[in-house]
Amino acid sequence: MKDKKEYIRRNEQFMSDKRAQEGVKELRGGVLYEVIESGSGEVSPGPRSIVTCHYRGSTINGRVFDETFSTGCPAAFRVNGLISGFQIALVNMHVGDHWRVFIPADMGYGKMGAGSDIPPFSTLIFEILLTAIG
Repeated sequence: MKDKKEYIRRNEQFMSDKRAQEGVKELRGGVLYEVIESGSGEVSPGPRSIVTCHYRGSTINGRVFDETFSTGCPAAFRVNGLISGFQIALVNMHVGDHWRVFIPADMGYGKMGAGSDIPPFSTLIFEILLTAIG
């Protein structure tokens, strides 16, 4: 990373700008989201629930680092095994909800990043479609 301070500033500015946009709501920890489509489910998953969802994860520059939509096969995970920002979003969703979620770096992979795809201090953007709660 050439200029860590500039990268951090750009990511923080992205979140600040997003927070000011109409239709964007805030959850605990500074996690932001916008509803793409509301589901009809009545129950939200808990931390120990196993959920099935489609998702697409990217950084603010649009680089997709993981996704399931193109495979047609959703992923299943235990909620408490995910990064904290993803957990916060999921426990507020209902089956059928389709959200775009913006996770600040400290609620994602923080100063460590994740391999070569997610640099340290990265804001993460996830499109999440919750399909089932197990």
